[in-house]
This record gives sequence, structure tokens and C-alpha cells, in this order.
Amino acid sequence: MATPEAIGWVGVPLAVIAGAIRVSTPFLFVSLGECLTERSGRINLGLEGTLVMGAMSGYGVAWLSGSLWLGVLAAGVVGSLFGLLHGVLCSLPKVNDIALGIALMMLGTGLAFFLGKPLIQPAVENLPSINFGWWSDIPQVQEALKINPLFIVGIILAPAMMWAFRNTRWGLIVRMVGDSADAARAMGYNANTVRVLATVAGGFLAGIGGSFLSLYYPGSWNEGLSSGQGITAVALVIFARWNPLYCLYASLLFGGAGALGPALQAVGVTQGYYLFNAAPYILTLIIMVASSSSRRRLAGAPAELSVTR
Repeated sequence: MATPEAIGWVGVPLAVIAGAIRVSTPFLFVSLGECLTERSGRINLGLEGTLVMGAMSGYGVAWLSGSLWLGVLAAGVVGSLFGLLHGVLCSLPKVNDIALGIALMMLGTGLAFFLGKPLIQPAVENLPSINFGWWSDIPQVQEALKINPLFIVGIILAPAMMWAFRNTRWGLIVRMVGDSADAARAMGYNANTVRVLATVAGGFLAGIGGSFLSLYYPGSWNEGLSSGQGITAVALVIFARWNPLYCLYASLLFGGAGALGPALQAVGVTQGYYLFNAAPYILTLIIMVASSSSRRRLAGAPAELSVTR
């Protein structure tokens, strides 16, 4: 992230913007994946494990194959497999999707830490970035405006997904299944099949988000890489009211909150540094409390979603 120390306090918002772009990318992909899953009427709390497995597998495949983008694809495939496992098991009678998600979160993180032990030492080249700050002579501006293509894919995917929910046959089917499984069955659609496919697609996006962590920012593999971003993204979807475009805005907000601490430290503000680093998690708690209501159903929530019943 660009450091603002050389240009003083002016660099703080610059560093926050740069951090928002970089830190928000995993949030964006995981939240879009969870938004798709929850729109079908299923919640997947196992995305933390999917994110970590995506980071580990993407890093490992990139190291073994020498291809960074093959690593990104491998991370998505691994995420899809975890999504498939979650979707199929949740389709069984009397299986609680929340309890299963927690179990898969523990499985994914534990498996990633076990299989990823040999990957802690090897170094892999980071994914390339596009320099949108070529017009400036200030190094901090140039560094802040180096944007990874995955972020660009994410900001295109968010409005595209919102459009698809409203205007495509598949999007309307997903929404119908999420709002009323009985109506879907009456129309001849298998609700479980739709939910499995939505969970697989959501897992793919979460795996891609994990590959960003290990292959770009911070760009290494270690056991503390995720810091709870997968489970935080579930709260982010609720805050975004199951709207993909709002997921983009909320991801940028969370990313900026995460970049605030390092930006202030760079200009000499050390008092309360750890509190500023906890800003994303404090923000999550505030959002969850503000979103809670015993008097009315969450606005925009799919009716079949277990957290709304």
C-alpha cells in the first residue's frame, strides 16, 4: 500500500483509497459469492474455509506450474468443490446449513494449514497490476493507482450480477427458489439443484478471492492470511441487503476501514493504532446490531433463508 509519509497528511486519504481498492478485493469476491448463494435461499458460513483453501491452492499451483493465472483458476475450482460439498450435504434431510457451514469452515482452514506447510517458505511472483497512475510524477500516487485486474473483474461482476438477477431467466429462477421453494416446484424446478449450483458458483468466487490474498496482497502464504475475511463477508452481504452492487460499496467501505490504521501510522499517529486496525471488525459489529430487528423481517432478505425465519 502506498505510504503517505513523504507527502504528509494529504497522503492519508490517498493511502486509504489505495488500501480500500486492495483490501476490498477478497471481500468483494466472497460477498458476491455469498450473495448468489443466499439469493437461492441457502447460507454458507463455510466461506472462511473456502477462502483459505483458495489462497493455499492458488499459491501452490502457481508455485508448481509457474503460471499465476493457472493458480487463480485452481483456487476457483477448489472453491467450487467446497461449494459442491456444502450444497450436496445441505440437500440431505434434516441437515442444518449453518451448522454444516461452521464444520466446513473448520475443515477448510485445518486442511489448508496442513497441506500448505510446504508453501510457507517458497516465494511466488505476484500477480501483475495495471498502472492507472502513469500520469502523475508522485510515486505515492502511482503506487496507489496500481490496480489488479481481479478488482476490475469484481467491479464489472457486481452490476452484471444485479442485472442478471433482474433480467435473465437463470437469475429469476434463483430469486424464485430463494423466496419460495414451493413456487419453484410448482413451476417444475428442483430447488435443491438450483441451490447446489448457486453454492458451487459462490464457492468459485470465494476461491478467487482467496487467490488474491496469496498471489497479490499481501502476496504470500501463511496460516494467518485470511484474518476472518470470509466470515466477515457474510455480515457484509446482510449489510448490503443482498444487492450485488451494494456488496461492492460495502467492500470498499470495509477495505478503507482496514487501511485506516496503517495510513495513520505512516504519518506518525501511533496512539490507538491497534484500535484503528480493529476498525473493520468494529464496523461489522455495528452493522450487525444496526441491522437487527425483532419487529420486522430484514429488508431484501430471501424468504427461504434460514436466518430470516
